[in-house]
Amino acid sequence: MNASNQKIALVITNLRGGGAEKAFLKLALLLGRRGHELHLFLLENIVEHEPDPAIRLHALTALGRAQGKGFLGKRLAAARLRRLFRQQEAERPFDFTLATLPYADEVVHLAGLPRVWHRIANTLSLEIENLRRSSPAKAARRLARYRRLYDGKNLIAVSEGVAEDLRHELGLRAANIVRLYNPFDLDEIRHLAAEHPAGLPHEPYIVHVGRFAPQKRHDLLLHAWKIAALPHRLVLLTPTSSALAALIAESGAADSVVVAGFQQNPYPWIRAADALVLCSDYEGLPNVLIEALICGTQIVSTDCPSGPREIMAGALRRFLVPTGDAQALAAALREAVGNPVSISEDNLARFSADTVAQGYEDLPARWREPG
Repeated sequence: MNASNQKIALVITNLRGGGAEKAFLKLALLLGRRGHELHLFLLENIVEHEPDPAIRLHALTALGRAQGKGFLGKRLAAARLRRLFRQQEAERPFDFTLATLPYADEVVHLAGLPRVWHRIANTLSLEIENLRRSSPAKAARRLARYRRLYDGKNLIAVSEGVAEDLRHELGLRAANIVRLYNPFDLDEIRHLAAEHPAGLPHEPYIVHVGRFAPQKRHDLLLHAWKIAALPHRLVLLTPTSSALAALIAESGAADSVVVAGFQQNPYPWIRAADALVLCSDYEGLPNVLIEALICGTQIVSTDCPSGPREIMAGALRRFLVPTGDAQALAAALREAVGNPVSISEDNLARFSADTVAQGYEDLPARWREPG
């Protein structure tokens, strides 16, 4: 098989504005640029991130229409996907299929597609543990669903932490798990970071990039920010909402917090910051930490499962703090502003586009018959 000319199917629920969707598109673009034939199957024709014209797009629904998520909806989606997939295989079969996110993974399983790899981008045990606090029965069902869906299958983990979580916390002993980081085009990110968008603050600031969701812990960040008492602004790259506004008001730090909204190109905002902070309770592989290092920006992070400890090697380790610890986060922010660490190119090489792309091109040889 010619690894430079593979035919690859990618399956995802939709292309809304989430990080998983954005990472999937970046991966598709990278593989397409390396001479592969890319087919992207959308279970819902909802597009907020436009794919590259070279990627062949196939949608199961009319534009803007969602897909049913229940028992019947999944099976109808699977039937449509199977039919559309076979049409595209008429001239030449796909070398492998890559699916991401549980709903798409389940539809792919029901469709019986061949040579499938499931890309896991989060620490699923933490998701289940958080669910257990509110509904133990629902958490047990979620765990059973994941084991039924993924055990014995071919899985891509976006970090070593995710791989370990799948093996030991979820107990997927029979799965074939390969660790492949998300790819980053270092030159392109640095080129985009050199732009000068309107609204970029002129005064010193710390930046946080991430949607407003419990996992991201904006409450912890605002508490730590109040304690740190830095002479900076705290810039949040996330859409505003009444709940976020209320949280900022309650923090007592509203005068120094700026909600800058979603930025199509966040890199100039990251590059111009004195530091970037991540304070999540869990991640899969937090892309924004790697992007900050590529931009030459100091990072501070909670030592959450998983990814930050893998990314923050050497001297950066001292800017890792326990999850949920506002005092430690505040202290790390103060130290980071006054003691930036030089960033090694060697540390970034393992995330480079070429390194990661080669791993994906090797997947057909590493695929194992599910069982």
